[in-house]
Amino acid sequence: MHILVVNDDGPPSNKSSPYIHPFVQTLQKAHHLVSVILPHQQRSWIGKAHFVGQVTKPTYFRPGTIHKDDGTTHTKPFSANEDGEEWVLVDGTPATCAQLGLHHFFQDRPPIDLVVSGPNYGRNSTSLFSLSSGTIGGAMEAAVCRKKAIAVSFAFYSRHHDPELIAGACRQSVRIIEHLYQNWGSDVDLYSCNVPIVAGVENNKVMYTHALQNYWISGSSFEEIEADEDDQDPDAREKKSGRLAKVPSRTKSQQGTSIDISNGPRNSEIYRNPSMRALLAMMDGQSIMALPV
Repeated sequence: MHILVVNDDGPPSNKSSPYIHPFVQTLQKAHHLVSVILPHQQRSWIGKAHFVGQVTKPTYFRPGTIHKDDGTTHTKPFSANEDGEEWVLVDGTPATCAQLGLHHFFQDRPPIDLVVSGPNYGRNSTSLFSLSSGTIGGAMEAAVCRKKAIAVSFAFYSRHHDPELIAGACRQSVRIIEHLYQNWGSDVDLYSCNVPIVAGVENNKVMYTHALQNYWISGSSFEEIEADEDDQDPDAREKKSGRLAKVPSRTKSQQGTSIDISNGPRNSEIYRNPSMRALLAMMDGQSIMALPV
């Protein structure tokens, strides 16, 4: 197959995007042609958004050693007489990556058979995660372009990235992807797959299920923090931070006092949900394929 890979975690990084490079390599070892276009930086929790009016500029990433942050980024692609693996990075969203990958890049290659978004750094197993997920947003954009699309998310239980456990999750994911492509449901636009990073995952059960419906317990994923009167305006702060997620926004309280609002998804609000705890207990050691409806 010719597989287009997008994600929301950006190019390889042991800190924020540890799965993309071994996953792409595993697809290639399974004899798939893989084209890769990613956001040039972290774009989590952005859903299926596009940046209206923005001129999107590509750069070109040449992967280095797996699990080492030694890849290089260039302003120009390989010339006609150069050879090597090269990915496209764009200053856009996962959905933008899907659009550009399908319609503007890789036109010298065979038609794309399947779009895979991920693997996400963390599970997307409930409605709260799924409706906000940039990983699922990238797959949704491919689906509305009438391409088969699969979102893949890795449920991790430690931030110590064991290469062997990651490799096993990648191999299991490729097997699931191949099975889904060959047995695609007639009424399905995309699948969302959650694969736990645990020992022996390749020998464990794979199940179809529906995404769990859940809600914010507190009613908000925002938190008031003490205002910094000397802080920059929101546009300047965003440019300095280099990312959209977790950027405080300035507002005014009813008393006229300035406060900041931090948008950091409060995952503890989800995990306290009894249904979520039951789902996580079920996921331990199993690969779950969620079938959105």
